[in-house]
Amino acid sequence: MSSTLKPALQGGAPTVPVSRDLVVDLIRVACMFAVVAVHLLMMGISVDDSGISVDNPLTSLSWFAQGTWFGQVMPLFFVVGGFASLTSWRSLRRKGGDAGDYLRNRVLRLVRPTVALYAFLAVALWSATAAGVPGDLLAVIAAGAGVQLWFLAAYLICQAMVPTMAKLHEAAPYRTIGALAACAVVVDVFRLGLEHNPWGFDSNPIGLLNMVFVWGLLQQLGFFYADGFFDRIARWQLVLAAAGCYASLVLLTHAGPYPVDMLTSQNPPMFPLILVGLAHVLLVKAFYPVLQRCVQLGWVQKVMFVVGSRAMTIYLWHLPLIIAMFGIALLLHLPFPEPASFDWWVSRPLFYVAAWALVLLVSMPLVRLELASTALSPGASRPAMWRIVVATALAIIPPFVVMRTALGAVNATWGLVLLVLAVVLVTGKVPGQAWKRPASAERVPS
Repeated sequence: MSSTLKPALQGGAPTVPVSRDLVVDLIRVACMFAVVAVHLLMMGISVDDSGISVDNPLTSLSWFAQGTWFGQVMPLFFVVGGFASLTSWRSLRRKGGDAGDYLRNRVLRLVRPTVALYAFLAVALWSATAAGVPGDLLAVIAAGAGVQLWFLAAYLICQAMVPTMAKLHEAAPYRTIGALAACAVVVDVFRLGLEHNPWGFDSNPIGLLNMVFVWGLLQQLGFFYADGFFDRIARWQLVLAAAGCYASLVLLTHAGPYPVDMLTSQNPPMFPLILVGLAHVLLVKAFYPVLQRCVQLGWVQKVMFVVGSRAMTIYLWHLPLIIAMFGIALLLHLPFPEPASFDWWVSRPLFYVAAWALVLLVSMPLVRLELASTALSPGASRPAMWRIVVATALAIIPPFVVMRTALGAVNATWGLVLLVLAVVLVTGKVPGQAWKRPASAERVPS
């Protein structure tokens, strides 16, 4: 998720490679601002004589469900992630790298920042338990702090697919994306068809297969983006196609079996998310000239560099820090307006700015984990492929379990162990000097 915009030697302004698509960086950063905003607005805290309660004020808005067709940005994030992934994979191949090199880089980039979060959460949750925090309140706090971790599991699954899917894309791009779409529909048919089965079993686990097909298809759209497919379509056709996606959403939700709210279609993912992501990328390309002018502004590039260079850190930590911010506000006995009231809405921009200030402050020391080099130390050999595959599986398990069961002190602890083990497995060893501190190496693009 990290940007490769680099600061210039003097003045702190970003230096941009001529071939780089800055609009992709802008989209990624805009998605980050949207994710933080939505998660902040979903926390409505009420304080009265009966105690503290938390609900989601957004669900009370009559237009919220339809608003998610535009505000649900995760499908678009997988598309731009696919663009970056194919670009990185092709660059690595030109340098003589293979699937093992790619996957090792991805594991290190994504897991090292996550280890710090899991360590913090494990210590915090066990400390709160020892301090006597009521179990039901702690469960709510822990669940909220781990909501965002589903993305790590889904993204790692998609990243593990990149070398294979890139080959399929080069050999048969349309058949590949058609097969993914067909599989996504089949999974939904079984899942929704068995939703009210007479045997009483939960059909939602069937939908987990769409973590491969839905998110994988959206990533594949990013491959088409990287190949310039959307550049060959006239602007009016892009807008018309986006309108067609939304018309299809109306049929699938209002006249079909899918929920209108695209956030409820996220875990496990459903086929309509593909239409949302496709509509978004079509609109991005339709307004591409405007976005290109925006990214030429110096202050926009600086914001893109600051946020993009620590995007994974911001994403991982923003929810725990938002919860901590509200906790501090409660301790200070600050006023909490009724959620969704006029005063509540008026106060949200102040909380949003405060949340970003806190996130950026905390990210300053933590971003080193995200930006640390993945290069092997001099004389080290790359781990065997089986170690890389096992490490990837170990890295997926902790966030996947959190996605399915919510975060708790126990799974934060064993999850930390698995994540550390994943990093250890993909760290190259110097023969006879396994624990020698690596010499500093030039950062290589991943």
